Order: sequence, then structure tokens, then C-alpha cells
Amino acid sequence: MYEERYAKEQKTKYLTALKNVDISGSKVLDVGCGSGLFFREGTAKSEMIIGVDISRKLLLKAKKQADRFENVAVLQADADSLPLKDNSFDVIFAFTVLQNIPKPAVTLRELMRVAKLGGRVVVTGLKKAFPFNKFMDILEGSGMNIISFFDNADLNCYVAILDSGM
Repeated sequence: MYEERYAKEQKTKYLTALKNVDISGSKVLDVGCGSGLFFREGTAKSEMIIGVDISRKLLLKAKKQADRFENVAVLQADADSLPLKDNSFDVIFAFTVLQNIPKPAVTLRELMRVAKLGGRVVVTGLKKAFPFNKFMDILEGSGMNIISFFDNADLNCYVAILDSGM
């Protein structure tokens, strides 16, 4: 049901991000991977993708997607406490995650921790959940630099590309 309802919308987010972030040969983390929709878009270029979600039910669906690719694995974990090493990923995606998290600033700090220095972190914020100024405050308070920001009419969310630091 989720895929039928949101696949087109999610794909628009994915394509917006992928047009602006090069994942060629990258180690990618997909936080809040849900049923694994992003895997289809990202596997061809990336070295590997690790999909993380807290929902076991969704991860079972994501595992079916991951099994179709040699370079994708899934892991059940909380986005605020990832069981991953510091500075591990070149690119991190968190599509449709922050509005479902009690403390988005904590989540962003955790994403920054597992991103390689100078890595890219792509996050979205549902416009209905975040007024523009509130979303910008969260991003600016993350300790990361905003590289690009998209507020296109065909998106029901903001898409931000952040630099994890030098």
C-alpha cells in the first residue's frame, strides 16, 4: 500500500537528490529506508548501500529489495543511535525521516557522526510538518553546511544537501 501511494512522490525526491549528489563508488547509508524503494535508484552507481530502519515490518520488505542486489544490506536500528562507526559513509540519505523523529537535531548530529568528513548528508522535511523557518533552524543548528536547498513545486517536502564538514 505504501509503495502504491508514495512511490512516485518518493522517486521525485530521490531523483532531485541524485541529480545533485554524486554517489559513484560511494558508501551510502539510507536512514529510514522503509521498504527499500531507494535501493532501485542508488545501487547501480554506489559501491554499497546500507538501509536502516527501526521498523522490523518495513525492513522485511526492504530485505526483499536488498536481496535483488549484491551491494545492498539492511539493518534494524534507531536513527538517533546508529550502531555504526564514526566517519563511515560518503553519502547519507534521510528521506521522509525528520518529521517522524522526536528530536530532529539529535538525528542530524548522529548522521553527521557516521558521515565521512566532507561527506554529503541529504535530508528532506515534509512541508506540512515543518514551516520553512523551523526547518532552516534545524538545518543550521546541525553543525553542517547547507550546500543546496530545493523547494520545488513538484515536491511536498524540502530537500537539503548538507556538507558534514572539512
